[in-house]
Parts: sequence; C-alpha cells; structure tokens
Amino acid sequence: MEVQELVESKKATDCKDYPVWAALLWFQGSYDLAVFEQAKTEIKSDSQILFAIASGSDADDGFNLSMSLTIKPHLHHQNHRMHKPTSTNSRDWTQIYTVYGMEQWQTLLFLVFQATLFSIMSILFLLYYQPICQFLDTFFLLTATSSTGGGSAARFAAGFIGCVTALSAVCLFFAAGNFFYSSVGLRYEMAQRIVSCVNDWSNVKVALDIGCGRGILLNAVATQLKKTGSSGRVVGLDRSKGTTLSTLRTANVEGVGEYVTCREGDVRSLPFGDNYFDVVVSATFVHTVGKEYGHRTVEAAAERMRVLGEMVRVLKPGGVGVVWDLLHVPEYVRRLQELKMEDITVSERVTAFMVSSHIVSFRKPIQHILGPCEVRLDWRC
Repeated sequence: MEVQELVESKKATDCKDYPVWAALLWFQGSYDLAVFEQAKTEIKSDSQILFAIASGSDADDGFNLSMSLTIKPHLHHQNHRMHKPTSTNSRDWTQIYTVYGMEQWQTLLFLVFQATLFSIMSILFLLYYQPICQFLDTFFLLTATSSTGGGSAARFAAGFIGCVTALSAVCLFFAAGNFFYSSVGLRYEMAQRIVSCVNDWSNVKVALDIGCGRGILLNAVATQLKKTGSSGRVVGLDRSKGTTLSTLRTANVEGVGEYVTCREGDVRSLPFGDNYFDVVVSATFVHTVGKEYGHRTVEAAAERMRVLGEMVRVLKPGGVGVVWDLLHVPEYVRRLQELKMEDITVSERVTAFMVSSHIVSFRKPIQHILGPCEVRLDWRC
C-alpha cells in the first residue's frame, strides 16, 4: 500500500478516543524521514506509532524487521530529538569552567598523569630500542633452553611493549579529554536539555535538584524561572555542606542567587513533605548512591530505587521529574512503570564519562483511582 493511501485510510477511521497505529511504513533498506513526519502530523501526535523498516523484499514478509521503533503513550523513546537545546543556550566551555570549576578534578589529574607516564615510556622504547633489545636478548638467553631465535624474540617483545604503552597513552589521553568534556561542556548542555523537558516553567513554584554539586543544573533551572518571570525557587540538595556553600557562590555569579536555596541532606530520605515540589531534577547523581556496596550489587540497586521513590514522593501530582544518569536507566524506567508514572520518556544514548547515559522524564499522575485488586502505592519502598 502506498504511504498516502495508508495515511488517508487511517485518517478516514477518525479514531479520537483510543490509541491507534498512526503509520506503518516499509521500504527496501531505507526510509523517508520526511514522509514519516508527515504521517505523524497528519494523523495524531499522541497516537501509538509503529515505524518499521523491512529487510525482506516482500511486504508480506515485512515483519522481518531490521529496525523498529515503537512510541507509546506510556513510554516514548525519541532518538536524537528529545528536547535539544537551542543555539541561544550555547556557551563557551571556558566560561563554564571559570564559573563552576570542575568536580572530581583528582580523577582528571590521575588520568593525565598516567597518560603522560605511558607516553614517556613509549618514547623511551623508541629512542632506546636497540639497547632494550639487547637487554631482552640477554634475558631470553639466560631463561631459554636454546639460544636459537633469541634475537627475534627480543625484538618482538620490545616492539610489542612499545606499541602497548603508546596505545595505552592514547587511550588515557582520550579518557581524560572525555572526562573533562563530560564534567564541563556536556554537563552544561545536558542541563539545558533537562530544563527543556518541562513545558511550562511559569507555573513552577518550587523545584528540587537532587545532588546539585557545583550547581550547573541548579542554576539552569533558576535561570529558566527568572526568564519566565516566575516567583518560584529551586532547592539544591547535596550530601556535603562545603559543596552547598560553593553552589550558592556560583548562583550569585550567574545572577540567580535570589532564586536558589541550598541545603545538606540524605537523598535516600529527603527532608521534605509529600507532594511538595512541582519539578524534581537530577544529573549524574543517582548512580553514585549505594556505591559503597558496589555498583552491580542488589544492595546498591535497592538504594537507587529508594532515591527514585523519594523523588516521586515529594513530587506534586501532575509534577514532572527528570533524571540524567549513567548505566542504570533501564532500572529507573522499570521502577517508574511499577509506580504508575505517566509520560515516561527516554532520550537517545549520550556518551558521558566513557559510558552510556540517558535522560528519563516522567509525570506523576494527578489522580489514580484504585481498582478492586489494587493497593495504594508507597513511594518510599
């Protein structure tokens, strides 16, 4: 069936009150994004959409899919287009570093030191290749039962060690660069994307940033409140009192000090009442909770789920929560589904700190009527 015929047939059904398949498009190894966008806009933006690319030559065999993307009302997965920041939010990384500095600078220093050390070792292997080969040749002669092939073995060992040290230096320099970019430039960019996940900031009275750190996300929220003319405030919560003092300083530098409040507290038991905040956000923090147990342990996962439950507890009905985190996003999505959150949205994969990361946003239901077999949810579980 032609795309236009399919679109017209779906429009003719005039399905308004229940989810329908908005479009099913198949092509031979490629797809027309413009046609897909046309199909979405001509039917209904909040319908269920199945977009598939058939790898087979027969449309009847078109369910042999090389790729599929399903966007449902309960869990949207949007690739490369989830609330991208506009160019007006761009900022030079030197300006960001001047204001906020860098958290965990010891890690960056360690990576640079290791990379420099391996670079020096690889250069020494290159400059003193012959003496090293002679030394290794002597070593092989002393340890081997036969002297045949000792020279070639020594040259191979010297060359192999030199290549490994040079490759290690390159990898460590790359890791250091990615760590610096993730801590400064990428963190600022993702803060703008997190802010853009909330459609209307003018009605936000109180927002919460869990694990605010130096305040990049915290100040981004405060800046948005200031732009919209809101009288609201954003509270930054961190585990360290020294960090909160630094965060207040950066807020004053950014000119949003009157919109920002910081306090120390335990994120696993937030010091706020139920249904208190209109918006709750967090950036690369939740995965650090429970790390004393080891990131892959059941105990650490339980601690992370406690933080997520606390976020939901303090969020007002109809409020929006946004989390940017590393590695454990699938766990968060499953937990949010268990807690009956609405409009769960997962961004595309973003490499941060040499691992995968995603932004997860959700909305707390305004009202949930309990069925005969349901029990009231305890967000703190």
